Amino acid sequence: MIKAVVFDLDNTLVDFMAMKRQAINAAIGAMIDAGLKLTSEDLHDRINAIYKEKGIEFQNVFDQLLYDEFNKVDFKILSAGVIAYRRAREAALVPYPHVYLTLIELAKMGMKLAVVSDAPAREAWLRLAYLNFHHIFDHVVTFDDTKERKPHPAPFKRALSLLDVHGEEALMIGDWEERDVVGAAKVGMKTVFARYGDTFGTGVSNADYEVNDISELLQIVQNENQIRI
Repeated sequence: MIKAVVFDLDNTLVDFMAMKRQAINAAIGAMIDAGLKLTSEDLHDRINAIYKEKGIEFQNVFDQLLYDEFNKVDFKILSAGVIAYRRAREAALVPYPHVYLTLIELAKMGMKLAVVSDAPAREAWLRLAYLNFHHIFDHVVTFDDTKERKPHPAPFKRALSLLDVHGEEALMIGDWEERDVVGAAKVGMKTVFARYGDTFGTGVSNADYEVNDISELLQIVQNENQIRI
C-alpha cells in the first residue's frame, strides 16, 4: 500500500531549465547594456562553461565571469546582471500545470509528501517558499542533509526514515532516469518517470510508471491502493 509520495523538485514540480534560460538571457542583456563589451553568444558560452565546471547551482557565476575577463569584478556590471537575473527568475518560476491541485488531492487522500532534491538547502527552500509549497510537504531532503547526490541511496533512505515508511510504501516521481528512477528503485520504492519534465530525450525510463501530466499520479495511487472513486 502506498503511504507516501516523494517528489524531485527541478523539472518535476517546476520547469527549472526554462526558468534558468530566461533568467540568464535577461542577465546577459543587462550586463551588455551596463557596458560589458562581449557578445551575447560569447557570454552564453562562458556562462555555460562555468556551470559545467562548477555545477548548475553555482551562485557566483557572474562574479566568476567578470573576474575571468578583467581579473576583478566590475560591480556596476555585476549588479545589473544580478538584478535582471532575479527579476526574470521570479517571473519564470512557476509550477507545471496541475501541480498544486495534485499535491492537495494527494494530501486529502492521506498521503505523506516529501521532496528529495540535489539542490543546496537554501536554494531548494527558496524555490519552494516562492511557490508557496513550503507548507505542503512534510519533509524536504536536500544535498546538504546527506552530502550525497542521487542516485546514491542516502537521500532516499533519509526521506523514507523521516516519513516513517518502508520503500515499497512510497512512490518517487522525477524527471531524471539515471538519478531519480535508479536511486529510488535501489531502496525499494515504486518509481514514476515525469515524462513532461524530461530534458534528456530519454527513451526507456525503466520506471514502474510514466506520466505526461503530474495529475496522473492520483490515478496511480488509487490503482496501487485499489481505491474506488
